[in-house]
Amino acid sequence: MARLFILSAFFFLLAESPPPPYSRYPMDFLKPTAGCPDSVPSSTETGGTNCLAPGGLSDSQVLQESGDNSHWCVVAYWEEKTRVGRLYSVQEPSLDIFYDLPQGNGFCLGQLNSDNRSQLVQKVRSKIGYGIQLTKEVDGVWVYNRSSYPIFIKSATLDNPDSRTLLVHKVFPGFSIKAFDYEKAYSLQRPNDHEFTQQPWTGFTVQISFVKGWGQCYTRQFISSCPCWLEVIFNNR
Repeated sequence: MARLFILSAFFFLLAESPPPPYSRYPMDFLKPTAGCPDSVPSSTETGGTNCLAPGGLSDSQVLQESGDNSHWCVVAYWEEKTRVGRLYSVQEPSLDIFYDLPQGNGFCLGQLNSDNRSQLVQKVRSKIGYGIQLTKEVDGVWVYNRSSYPIFIKSATLDNPDSRTLLVHKVFPGFSIKAFDYEKAYSLQRPNDHEFTQQPWTGFTVQISFVKGWGQCYTRQFISSCPCWLEVIFNNR
């Protein structure tokens, strides 16, 4: 009984405790092996900005016309090429995104229904568990992996500004990474480039896949082939 009580208390604290202090990866350790870059730009992978919301407006139009800039990001959940559920607007400084988190408060993926889920999607969904926590801090946005499996992240601010491709970074359970840097993102903008004047700019978007990676180091070349993944779009206003 005493052991059961200790275990129950441990899981309760794990569910309620914030991620800091982080176990932070050295950036060089996170990078894939040489010769395995992710060569596909974000904008060609997801088509996320073309997904229609209720009323026939795209998500970017909904955000643009709402006039509400109080959110610092919105989150879209995808299963392969299908977006499931509506955009989740984030106003609090941190957000838990999880499948099953005891007394969890945030974006519960386990409550989202979808028709014709494949067995692989169902299997990966069940492994999301405690999921991740997004936290907006002074130096940027950190992603803390609270699940029991790796997550995979691609962000324009994680790599060398001169890089022609973006790498996919693997984050193991219990570790975190600064997935987005506002100062770096603004410095990467090219206002005269037509591609970068569209909303939302891909440099303000982070992609996160649960359990399965993608890119040239993996069998899945595109994130849209991953069973369960997130698209996090940051407010650049």
